Amino acid sequence: MSNSFVLVINSGSSSLKFAVIDSASGDAVLSGLGECFGLEDARMNWKFQGEKFDFAIQGTENHHQLAVAKLVELVKEYKLIEDVVAVGHRVVHGGEKFTKTVRLDESIVADVEALSDLAPLHNLAHAIGMRASMAAFPELPQFAVFDTAFHQTMPAKAYTGAIAKELYTDFGIRRYGFHGTSHYYVSREAAKMLNKPVEESSFVSVHLGNGASVCAIKDGQSVDTSMGFTPLSGLMMGTRCGDLDPGIIEYLMKKGWSQEKVFEALNKKSGFLGVSGLTSDARGILEAMEEGHEGAKLAFQVFTYRVAKYIASYMVALDSIDGIIFTGGIGENSLPIRREILNSLKLLGFTEDEKGNEAARFGAAGIVGKSEMLGAVAMVIPTNEEFVIAQQSIELL
Repeated sequence: MSNSFVLVINSGSSSLKFAVIDSASGDAVLSGLGECFGLEDARMNWKFQGEKFDFAIQGTENHHQLAVAKLVELVKEYKLIEDVVAVGHRVVHGGEKFTKTVRLDESIVADVEALSDLAPLHNLAHAIGMRASMAAFPELPQFAVFDTAFHQTMPAKAYTGAIAKELYTDFGIRRYGFHGTSHYYVSREAAKMLNKPVEESSFVSVHLGNGASVCAIKDGQSVDTSMGFTPLSGLMMGTRCGDLDPGIIEYLMKKGWSQEKVFEALNKKSGFLGVSGLTSDARGILEAMEEGHEGAKLAFQVFTYRVAKYIASYMVALDSIDGIIFTGGIGENSLPIRREILNSLKLLGFTEDEKGNEAARFGAAGIVGKSEMLGAVAMVIPTNEEFVIAQQSIELL
């Protein structure tokens, strides 16, 4: 079983990300992305043995099924199918029902679908991808790994909203948290880097990408996290607003904005894009800053300030701290953003290791700062969510 492959599928509303993962090493033997589903320019791109390939998906319907059919062709053409022992599916929202990885059958898919009110853009798409995969690979065991599962260890004081109790009991409104597989993975890797048992380690994990979240991890378990009932809350993100006075929603609706317009603005037109008026991409923000763009400069300042505030506030959830972990596309690669965040944490004793910060980019892990006062380090750990999904699928086998 140690040399077995797991096909990992992440089905989105208009996309399907996939990878064949070596469950021993975590390496992606085959990886790719189907995108623009529902449009005439739907495509699949993939990488195998260092070469990149491209395929146009015909028509404007059933693109998830067509993408999975193409995926079947690929794993057979590249002679990988004989070594694939399971299929693992990433699922964004498991609510309170799913606290660990489960083996898929139609009843589980129906349960994931039933939770779509909590993640309408994601869970319905996951169900479509699961059914397509189960039909395409009927002989393979399939598993669902939930983003929310890692955060089910949060205490009630962390996940309970200060709202009427029936809003929780009747509608399940509480903090759930996301990016669980990423926070789980990097906290284990960080403990290895420090040569400590993860069960005796405490970290603040900072996943910064187009979606972003912070997680307080005590003795290997999530005890608080910035995303809440949905992935909209917490940090400012690429196009999402993060924490916001809920009274603003009522105010805009009284001004004649529809529910759809409000939530499109908060989900798709806020964050880096909204503040800068320019782009949702952090690299574009940094380039525009260098050219003197004031909106980009403000977006950079708002983002780094909010991240630093969250990191500092999560010291309350921990008895001690071994390290701050930067991960995700921005966290792993953006030297200026890490530098600004660490500079904002001087009261906690953090200083940047300039050489370490310059070296820890583009897939390289490393120490980028430290706090003598706290006896803690700041580090970069590249995340590998697909490896977690592969590992947890193998474990259930």
